[in-house]
Amino acid sequence: MEIHKGKIALITGANKGIGYEVARQLGHQGITVLVGARNAELGEAAAKKLKAEGLDAHFVELDVTKPETITKASESIASRHRHIDILVNNAGILQPGDGPPSTADAKAIRGIFDVNFFGVLAVTQAMLPLVKKSASGRIVTVSSGLGSIAWNADPTWDFASYKYLGYNGSKALVSMFTVQLAWELRDTKIKVNAVNPGYTATDINGNSGTQTVAEGAAETVRQSLVGDDAPTGKFFETGGEVP
Repeated sequence: MEIHKGKIALITGANKGIGYEVARQLGHQGITVLVGARNAELGEAAAKKLKAEGLDAHFVELDVTKPETITKASESIASRHRHIDILVNNAGILQPGDGPPSTADAKAIRGIFDVNFFGVLAVTQAMLPLVKKSASGRIVTVSSGLGSIAWNADPTWDFASYKYLGYNGSKALVSMFTVQLAWELRDTKIKVNAVNPGYTATDINGNSGTQTVAEGAAETVRQSLVGDDAPTGKFFETGGEVP
């Protein structure tokens, strides 16, 4: 725990589900956790729950689709903390109307991309100057196995029938983002990786997932805390790498 004490972590969409659990687990490592959420009431309540566990937690208003909140959040963090050691891009959505290419609603796909990709891009670009001020920054994006093109092309895969052009496509783009940003930062100590949490019981799937939230958060937490000799530009899940 002492090895991570004093670090600052920002987690988007951290008022519930995997984001909240990532914040909780990082907080128990002695890390100051910034609970990013678009809803102030829910974000404050989440931070209060974490504080009740003895954690150093603070709500940060941040809607990944609203540039003004991203800018305000980065300015507030810069003023108060000076840097970010761990950025976890967790916020993500599904949308009614998403589906296979022949029937998927274009408006739904745009809405998904706004959060799942453009939100990740906007937040990372805004926070990167703060991450660069860390001795060894970590950028972790919560993705999905549904974003693996190799798995999508495998008819024997357990989730082969889950063909959602918007959601799967947005997560595939997260992989490209991860690889390219890692390459761009290859001469720094910053590690940039994506994580497949697995089929976890959260609101996004009506709590139908087969994993607990703690299990779903585990690999994101691990990637947030890896050493300077760890890989970068990869797609991980508990137990190994995702193709």
